[in-house]
Amino acid sequence: MLRIHFTPRDLARVTVAATPAPLWEVLLSLHMLQHSDGRLVFEDWRRHVRATVAPDQMRLLLELTPPKGYSPDFLTPAESGADFETMLELILATPRQQIRDQLELLSKYRPMSPWTRELAKGERTSLHKLGRAIRTYHDAAIAPYWKSIGTHVSADQSHRSEALSQYGVDRLLSTLHPRVRWVAPVLQVLDMHDRDFYLDGRGIQLQPSAFCWQVPTKLRDPELKPILVYPIHHAPGILRQQSAEAAPSSDPLGSLLGSTRAAALEATVAGCTTTELAKRCKISPAAASHQATVLREAGLITTRRAGASVRHEITQLGIWLLSGYGSGQTAGATRDVPSRITA
Repeated sequence: MLRIHFTPRDLARVTVAATPAPLWEVLLSLHMLQHSDGRLVFEDWRRHVRATVAPDQMRLLLELTPPKGYSPDFLTPAESGADFETMLELILATPRQQIRDQLELLSKYRPMSPWTRELAKGERTSLHKLGRAIRTYHDAAIAPYWKSIGTHVSADQSHRSEALSQYGVDRLLSTLHPRVRWVAPVLQVLDMHDRDFYLDGRGIQLQPSAFCWQVPTKLRDPELKPILVYPIHHAPGILRQQSAEAAPSSDPLGSLLGSTRAAALEATVAGCTTTELAKRCKISPAAASHQATVLREAGLITTRRAGASVRHEITQLGIWLLSGYGSGQTAGATRDVPSRITA
């Protein structure tokens, strides 16, 4: 197992990313393409990607991303919160020596091909070829599902942050994942290489991921920013494709629920009190309370007491609805949505 050692300073610097990391989703989704696990969740996505991405582009990426073992760290820059294009530029700016060293390490798990040998030389043409392959793959395999991925990741982050603020870092780390054990001051990650990793006061960022499967993962280089990527709950429907043909201004969820109620549902992804819901939706507290009541009775949110106030949080059904509408749902796909969503 991997043992991550915390100091008191590290415990005070634990954060949970609020948004998905685009290049981690690229890397981990390439792993998912190479085996058949999680068919209920990923099989429709796999068929779409295999039918869409050109084989020559796919081959370049799969040579760098074996389904098990090591993948080069430069494919997932440690900076957080950046968009896809910014992160891709960071890949293309990776120092040649770093690329060469990491590809030599990869060769211990997978023999070098002519393509990886070319890339290891650090030639600009090979880097541009890599950039084109990543962009092509991202546009087909990740971008159409980004709204759905983001909704699920944001909901997970909200629940983790609530655990951190209400119960402290012990609760957060001890409930992170079934394959993770918190034996203070060490976080034990099962099914990873047996080694010790010392944070040394740098803290750690916890990164929720839709394509991380079964076991958390991290960057191999101990000198890079400490990041632990962990799987969110993988319910069927987590990957809902956004229609490329939908008009940018269309709002089918607003048409179903009404614009105010749709905004109220979206506000609960990060969790909120009634007062916060009113501010986010620009309505009165009484109106916010009414909207929350309707959403709760429809099973789209839950409400629980948090000190002197109440806190509203989206349910899995609410996430399904929010990530599906405006994301390429077909006619008739609303048949399982509760009919009690009335004014």
